[in-house]
Amino acid sequence: MLALCRRLLNTWAAKLFFVVLVASFGLWGVADVVRNLGGDDGSSVATVGGRKIDVSELQDTTRRLLSQLIRQNGGKLSPTPEIRQAVAERALRQLIIQAGFAVAVDQLHVRVTDEALRQATFQTKAFQGPSGQFDPATFQSVLRNNGLTEDRYLALMRGDIGQRQVVEAVRAGGYSPDLLNRLVFQFQGEKRVADLVSLPFGAVPEPPAPTDAQLERLYADTTNDYASPEMRRIKAVVLSPETIARDVEVGEDELHTYYEQHKAEFEKPEQRSVQVIVVPTEDAAKAMATSWIAGADWDAMQKAAAAANASAVQLDDTAQAAFPAADLAQAVFAAAPDIVTGPVKSDQGWDLFRVVKVTPGTQRSLDQVKADLKPRVALERAMDLVYDRANKVQDALAGGAKLEELPANLGLAAVAGTLDAQGNTLEGTPAPVPGTPALRQALIARVFQVGPNDPPTLDDGPDHSFYAVSVDTITPPAIKPLADVKDRVREDWLREARRHAQDVAAARLLTAVKGGGSLAEAANLAGLKVQRTAALSRSQAPEGLPGDLIQPLFGTEVGKPGMFEADNGFWVFVPVEVQKPDPAADPAGVDRVRLELAGAVSADLETTYAAALRDREKVTVNRRVLDSVAQP
Repeated sequence: MLALCRRLLNTWAAKLFFVVLVASFGLWGVADVVRNLGGDDGSSVATVGGRKIDVSELQDTTRRLLSQLIRQNGGKLSPTPEIRQAVAERALRQLIIQAGFAVAVDQLHVRVTDEALRQATFQTKAFQGPSGQFDPATFQSVLRNNGLTEDRYLALMRGDIGQRQVVEAVRAGGYSPDLLNRLVFQFQGEKRVADLVSLPFGAVPEPPAPTDAQLERLYADTTNDYASPEMRRIKAVVLSPETIARDVEVGEDELHTYYEQHKAEFEKPEQRSVQVIVVPTEDAAKAMATSWIAGADWDAMQKAAAAANASAVQLDDTAQAAFPAADLAQAVFAAAPDIVTGPVKSDQGWDLFRVVKVTPGTQRSLDQVKADLKPRVALERAMDLVYDRANKVQDALAGGAKLEELPANLGLAAVAGTLDAQGNTLEGTPAPVPGTPALRQALIARVFQVGPNDPPTLDDGPDHSFYAVSVDTITPPAIKPLADVKDRVREDWLREARRHAQDVAAARLLTAVKGGGSLAEAANLAGLKVQRTAALSRSQAPEGLPGDLIQPLFGTEVGKPGMFEADNGFWVFVPVEVQKPDPAADPAGVDRVRLELAGAVSADLETTYAAALRDREKVTVNRRVLDSVAQP
């Protein structure tokens, strides 16, 4: 995880939101920050060491974090008032930390030049086009998709570069002692072997049919399990780039411009398959060329290359730009097929090669791709429109408009009907909710969080989408009589009977082993088989075995029995062997652990430094302004 975080620090998103990592430590918790209320004008929500945090900054950050949270939860999360409050407070913590580090940057006289800012922006991969170079159109598109203006991005980047210089200096002191490295290496690399007995539910003989009294008792204990679900009649609207794109007209000029900007996507360069031999000396290369020209096949040439301490390789369907050496690529793509070429002097030695296959390059014209480009261009334009349209919808709803009264020219998709919490209709089929599966889940979740008298509000959905719902009526769950669900009750009773039977059988095995017998003996008496696992690690999902095995296996002493329940039955196990890796045999593995632990120590140093900043700088928060942003 730490290594992953370090790799993520080089992405553009991490550069934009680096301070979120610090915020996650909770150093600036609201309980600590909100000590001095008031004292700010209405345009700022907090001050840190005299540096003000504007309301607009908090609004932008809150919106971004809320969208991220929804995406991270697969669109299943609907922003309730409590969630909005928590996200706004998290956004404020992030901005307070950012301001605290900005104060430290100023006090330490750290400066970020325009040239450094320019280079950092140009080197960000997310802003590079098909050519691999900085692309202004891509740059603007990425910023729009993340709700940022160019000035705002550059300000964030400038602050982030300065702050990272300070933080990296603090983190440079991270160190992990050798003893700890070896112990953690052994813990992570430990493997265990176990004997297992499986008691699947499906192996239980058919239990005797339950009596009516037994069914009535189970029904009485679990009546709610057999109730019809709560149903809600709703209206909903969805606003997304996809719904807006349906009405976007794309002109020929736009298609031509887009095609020219993305022309590389529609070009497939020529590819060649080539057999290459690199020989250390010219004389040996000439001799091998003579043999090859005389008719030796590739297998014979590979053997001759091995005998002459040369290397032979075949590159299949490779474009010129993908060749390992530019001079070789140029020669290969200038050569005629099926002709032995060389020897040619190169940095590696003397090259011989033969082109065995040529796949011509292709280029699709604008007319050929026009049908595919129109929806792409329309969607890109819709991305530029969605936030403006969302503001208009939000203004209309704030003014008291009902969903059916919203303007028809905003690109909204509307739906009305009755559904349950799983999104099914009265007939049990999926309700026709528009949008992606993630958006559908978020909308349905929201439906069951509001009441019939609640005015609709526009909520953020996944992938730059928005939605609003209103509930017309609620039909509460209804208890079904036993006569209507008797077959279901019977199946549930039989299933529980099978489970109970295997639970008892597993407990008997466990008791027998605890009493001093072996698992093999206990299993044999019960007519069961014992299987021995391969050596399993803590991070290895056992093939063909339940994943639930790992935790109890590594928490049980060797020779002691354990038992757990999986989806398909019960399992009884006994660890029989523990294998601990030798740190001396894998210095590279120990070094990886050292880097991870040193990173953790560095994070602790960063945490301590941030805590010192918190204690040193006077922080005040205007709770009234914070609450107004959290609950607009």
